[in-house]
Amino acid sequence: MMQTMKASTTIAINPLKTREDLVSALEQLTDPLRPLYSRGGARLAIGGTGASYPAVTAEMEGFSRVLWGLVPLLMGGGESGLWDTVLDGIRHGTDPAHEEYWGEVQDYDQRLVEMAVFGFALAAIPGQIWSPLTQKEQEQLYSWLNQINSHPCYDCNWLFFNVLVNVGFRRIGRPYDAEQLENNLKRMDDFYLGDGWYSDGINGHSDYYVPFAIHYYALLYAKLMEQEDPERSQVFKERARLFATEFLGWFAPDGSALPYGRSLTYRFAQAAFWGALVYAGVEGFPVGVVKGLVLRNLRWWFSQPIFDAGGILTIGYTYPNLVMAENYNAPGSPYWALKTFLPLALSAEHPFWKEEELPLPDIPAVIVQKPAHLVIVREPASGHVAAFNSGHLYTNEHTHTSAKYEKFVYSTGFGFSVPRSEWGLSQGAFDSMLALSESGDNLYRVRRRNMESRIVDNVLHSVWKPWTNVEVRTWIVAGLPWHIRIHRIETGRPLDAAEGGFALGQEAGVEQQIGLTTAAVSTAWGISGVKGLIGYEKAELIWPNANTNLLHPRTVLPTLTTFLEPGIHWLASAVYGDPSGDSCGGIIEQLPESILKVTFDKDIIKVLTSSEAEFIIKRE
Repeated sequence: MMQTMKASTTIAINPLKTREDLVSALEQLTDPLRPLYSRGGARLAIGGTGASYPAVTAEMEGFSRVLWGLVPLLMGGGESGLWDTVLDGIRHGTDPAHEEYWGEVQDYDQRLVEMAVFGFALAAIPGQIWSPLTQKEQEQLYSWLNQINSHPCYDCNWLFFNVLVNVGFRRIGRPYDAEQLENNLKRMDDFYLGDGWYSDGINGHSDYYVPFAIHYYALLYAKLMEQEDPERSQVFKERARLFATEFLGWFAPDGSALPYGRSLTYRFAQAAFWGALVYAGVEGFPVGVVKGLVLRNLRWWFSQPIFDAGGILTIGYTYPNLVMAENYNAPGSPYWALKTFLPLALSAEHPFWKEEELPLPDIPAVIVQKPAHLVIVREPASGHVAAFNSGHLYTNEHTHTSAKYEKFVYSTGFGFSVPRSEWGLSQGAFDSMLALSESGDNLYRVRRRNMESRIVDNVLHSVWKPWTNVEVRTWIVAGLPWHIRIHRIETGRPLDAAEGGFALGQEAGVEQQIGLTTAAVSTAWGISGVKGLIGYEKAELIWPNANTNLLHPRTVLPTLTTFLEPGIHWLASAVYGDPSGDSCGGIIEQLPESILKVTFDKDIIKVLTSSEAEFIIKRE
């Protein structure tokens, strides 16, 4: 079984293969929380950092998020020593006369988010969460939750919170808002893009909120309401089946998944969709493959230093990191990751536990996912997965939105970086981006939203304007370990330009190779390099500020730079990334295969795409 190591920030796993192992993992994730519950049990005070909502709301959030793991445990016949505390917390948190009352909610309140798991629990385990309460306590819980029918939620995945609460009310025989329930479910159809993809609201992004929120809640609904609403339940299951074939490409053989988008501090919630797929009984996807996806992702995460010395999940990605966090990430927020423990709702006799864990099936080397604006490229030898990004026409304006949604490529092997500020290249940490600054200002702008965005095979094209009188047309020829970037820049002001490659984790014994317009570096974490093809004057290594990268606290970043007078300029580069490589010696001198498929003539650039079609870029 697992053992918590108090002197470390990782959890040892031995071997996390059986249902009993997963139960033990949940116990070790939740046991350190016991002394942190308030006297009345209604609040969970995990840490001292702040979020956009008050500390008392954050403590209520911490309380609720633990239930995403405990409810499936009880559904599957298990027991938790925390459950009596949970029931006391519900009694006191919903009692207006108690000092730990969770309070009257407002429009778009964070507490509306946290109500969803209560709705799920009322529908799934009424005997454990509803029946133990007195009539007065039941009335107080119902009244507190029913506030969600009087206050609007954001027009995105939040609408499902209301759905789950009303499903819970219906299951226990209490009045529910059937009209609002139906309207919210219909609104989800407006977010559907086809081929299993949703956007997180109209003009929203297609990121992890598709699998670990929209599909997850839809599959809960499909299972809980398959008798009462069979047609819609079947639609939700079919959409999830289609999405599964697409989402499979986001996972690497070692269990890691693409770091991309917001809310990445939810960590192993990356795999929550797969458990929901099995829970809802979606057919057509091998259960052994799903089991492998869930367990490998958990193993990978539990090998990272994501816990503090007391065994508490921290805010961050592979290490504690507030720099990358959202404004809504409170100390208890990471426990949303317990949604991945939904398989515990399955009995020990379910095929998920009986069948052997299977590796990833054969996945195409190049997968075009137009609804997500991505081209997924896989390198079989290294297991490296990269998502090349054509950019978006809209922005959600969350923290570091450019870094999380507008880089040219996202990688399981290199992660991505967020800026500490826009002052200089080291603070900006502009990996996989073209950063532009008015000459001499040292304040850089990057792609934030696009005027155009499209994909043709493995060629991605976007048009973006960092200033009103600066237009950038970008083409990315996706590939691994090399890919090509081409930019046409029409500028009405003098600019300093910097093109960043992959940010590489630093270790002792950094090896580097620098030429006039070439730079490569290797460490224990692999090889990263850039090669100027057109327009660049200099190559150098940038040493970004600490804690800017999601995977590594300290990184080194090969970068190409140049100066641009007002006018029209063409820039082109070849970018190399291999997280399994051990030496950069000679890498830059190699002629990458992708360059053989891109011909730079005087008036045109010819690209041979992944489907062997010829793509022409006119050099105006």
